[in-house]
Amino acid sequence: GANGRPGGKRPFRARAGSATVPPMEHLRREIPHGVIEGICDPKFIAVADESERNFRDRAEVGASVCVQHEGRTVVDLWGGLARPEERVPWTRDTVSIVFSCTKGAVAICAHALASRGLLDIDAPVAEYWPEFAAHGKENATVRMMLDHSVGVPVCREPVKPGGCYDFDYMTGLLAAQQPYWKPGTRNGYHMVNFGWT
Repeated sequence: GANGRPGGKRPFRARAGSATVPPMEHLRREIPHGVIEGICDPKFIAVADESERNFRDRAEVGASVCVQHEGRTVVDLWGGLARPEERVPWTRDTVSIVFSCTKGAVAICAHALASRGLLDIDAPVAEYWPEFAAHGKENATVRMMLDHSVGVPVCREPVKPGGCYDFDYMTGLLAAQQPYWKPGTRNGYHMVNFGWT
């Protein structure tokens, strides 16, 4: 494209306060199911390359990725199809479900706190959540919460309608229940309950 840049567009310079931040490339790349488009700091072009590989080599149909670094968006890309059967393109504002992506965010936050001395991963959960230390969970550690070995992968009793939106209700259920196994002795994917443990 013009100026040797993907899509032929000039980089734009965003302003953060009064300081000028490095230029961002406007990207537009053809892929099997449409295009990938958006912006990308040249230092993070590998993210754009991998996004494109997801479509070309890994049969991705539609996706988006946004990366922030040091308080600034350095990648904001989207592409492919949101509804393949109707050929509806994936746009900047396409809404998507994330399923277990938040588990990684929780783990990152926990490890960041641990690296700052604000969370002891090997401490008993009771140090942070005294109510949890009941019914066979007294020796459960924070590490067991993070590695899916704490023994409460699902709730033993049915969750009331809307219960997943009520933090106190959910943490109360988990604190009151017996684990499915002795914490730390095996693993079981805490698909939903990870968010409260």
